[in-house]
Amino acid sequence: MKEQLVKAMQRNQIVNMMYVSKNGEITKRRVKLIKVIGDSFQAYCFTRQAKRTFTINNVLAVVPVLQRERIVV
Repeated sequence: MKEQLVKAMQRNQIVNMMYVSKNGEITKRRVKLIKVIGDSFQAYCFTRQAKRTFTINNVLAVVPVLQRERIVV
């Protein structure tokens, strides 16, 4: 998982991530990785609209966002 996160960071990609929080809640997050530090990483979370720190072992899946979704006005 760490390798996938590092690749996404190097490619400056936004990714969709399935994540288990400390209290066991599974959430889907759209994040842009900032840096990987040991067993955790910092990323900008578009769901929370803030910079957050995540534990790599709590990441269930990572999928790169290949296209931006079109906004219908």
